[in-house]
Amino acid sequence: MLASLLNVRTFLLAIFLIMAGSGFLSTLIAVRLEAAGASALVIGLAATAYFTGLFAGSLTVSKLIGNVGHIRSFAAFVSVFSASSLAYALHENAAIWLVLRFIDGLVIAGIYICLESWLNEKAEPANRSSVLAGYMVALYSGQAIGQFLLNLGEESPALPFMYSAILLSIAVLPVVLTKDVQPTIEDLKPLAVKKLYRISPLGVVGVTATGLMLGAFYALGAVFIRRLGMDLSDVAFFTSCVIAGGVALQWPLGMLSDRFDRRRVIVGTFVGAVLVCTAIVCSLDSRLLLFPLGALFGGMTFALYPLCVAHTNDHIEESERVGATGGLVLAYSAGAMVGPVVGSIGIGSFGAGGLFGAIGLVALFVTAFGFWRLFIAQAVPAEDQQAFQNLPRTTPMATSQELELDDPGSSDETSPS
Repeated sequence: MLASLLNVRTFLLAIFLIMAGSGFLSTLIAVRLEAAGASALVIGLAATAYFTGLFAGSLTVSKLIGNVGHIRSFAAFVSVFSASSLAYALHENAAIWLVLRFIDGLVIAGIYICLESWLNEKAEPANRSSVLAGYMVALYSGQAIGQFLLNLGEESPALPFMYSAILLSIAVLPVVLTKDVQPTIEDLKPLAVKKLYRISPLGVVGVTATGLMLGAFYALGAVFIRRLGMDLSDVAFFTSCVIAGGVALQWPLGMLSDRFDRRRVIVGTFVGAVLVCTAIVCSLDSRLLLFPLGALFGGMTFALYPLCVAHTNDHIEESERVGATGGLVLAYSAGAMVGPVVGSIGIGSFGAGGLFGAIGLVALFVTAFGFWRLFIAQAVPAEDQQAFQNLPRTTPMATSQELELDDPGSSDETSPS
């Protein structure tokens, strides 16, 4: 495994630096807008703008990369991202910041596609899982560590944005100085959501709901903590707990889903999300409980995306797998665009606890839907289930990492669930 990661260390270092320099921006922007008196709806729209840019970029930037190459494209995307980070410090205006968030989403999609297509090119069938695991560790650890740059804002409001720009600028170096041959961009065509729903209703509904839940959290989790009277260090620690919990529980839940009816594990995880959200709403006055509950929330919600992807793959042919998973990434992104608005309505109507109340209601809806699917559809036999694979919720390009997994079997053998 170590040899596999050393072979792609350039790209792992690049994604770590990028996430360390940008992963905290959504939290920081939410905190700044909230401090400036912006409504929860405006803060939610800022996150929606980011996810809209990510969605649009996932569908459009591949052509640019194909025309000018990975290195030039990567340098251009990161340069724009660095400039955008500095632009936040020039003028604190919600309308301008919404435009900047859209730009951020657009260029981060390009960055993901550049790095993920390069990783796909470098990965061999024997080490594909190790490369993907290393990529996710680099991505999430950079995002978690970057949260602590929030604390620098107490000294100077512009300082976090400056550090963001510095880290992003440094992230260019490993890639532009690489001697590796640039890969070709594959023409990835995600399956239509309507077709995916016919194949696996629970997979599509689960992925979309997960996007909605995490979109709401990333948009307004910082506002939730601040409205409880806590400071920036608490915001950073709470967000890091959620990310760490999300990484820690993905493998255990994935292993369970390989052994038992995956639908039951998905439904059980949504039930766990409902219970955790309820516990958070009931523990608003207890700092000691909020942070471990945040880790449990991350553990439940982060695991849902790869679980639902694996469940969908249980019902499709090998040749459709990448297109199906790419379609699910877009379904997740669509949910993430709506999530901030739903979360802002919850906070605006019921105060800080309304965020997790709204997220819990979404999880409750999918729980009911999941029980209905359990009742009317047959399970895939355990021996025919697709092996669980951790997946980043980034762009459809990441989904080709699954190409070397075992054949999940024909979709004709089971009814859609």
